[in-house]
Amino acid sequence: MRFGITVFPGTWSDKDCHQALGRVLGQEVSYICHKDETLPPLDCIIVPGGFSYGDYLRAGAIARFSPIMPAIENFAKAGGLVFGICNGFQILCETGLLPGALLRNSHLEYRCEWVSLRVENNHTPFTRSCSAGQVLSIPISHGEGRYYTDPETQSELERNNQIIFRYCSPEGDTSPETNPNGSLDNIAGVTNLAGNVLGMMPHPERACESLLGSDDGAALFKSIFSEHITK
Repeated sequence: MRFGITVFPGTWSDKDCHQALGRVLGQEVSYICHKDETLPPLDCIIVPGGFSYGDYLRAGAIARFSPIMPAIENFAKAGGLVFGICNGFQILCETGLLPGALLRNSHLEYRCEWVSLRVENNHTPFTRSCSAGQVLSIPISHGEGRYYTDPETQSELERNNQIIFRYCSPEGDTSPETNPNGSLDNIAGVTNLAGNVLGMMPHPERACESLLGSDDGAALFKSIFSEHITK
């Protein structure tokens, strides 16, 4: 399967994603420069974490205007799979490919730690290898990860099963204590209405080898493989 990983000035999880997809999971992976205006033949685009353009103005606000973004938007609108991780999630919200926004963490602290995520919807191209209600152990690393949207959009997300992950306890319970950044309703990841664009704040690429503490993140990438095989 052909994966493309976008690289903006300030991106720093691109190599982690390449390592996970290429060496660990054996997929075909290439980098996509922010200056490019067209995409090579790809099956899935990863928009990785980092601090694109130094997070000036706000996270993802400048990357949204990079030359490559219209091609990514057209790719997504045509049904292509797009997976935004951390800063990638912020960028996809800025483009309008995903609903909502990512605000400063409620405690105003940068958090880099392991968290538990509950799988809310396993009927997406990114979660087919998971079970509904399964708890994943995946790390976060962000200062602006507090997901927010208006009440009407929140109701739509619930109604359309677009909430894919929630922060939880290792047992799967949600509470303010299990919410590491103050996200609305413990939301950690959402999709667009069509389900082909996913954004999440935790870093699954850092949880693809048990040697690193968990290989739970590999299930998300393997889900994409199974989606590709069934087509």
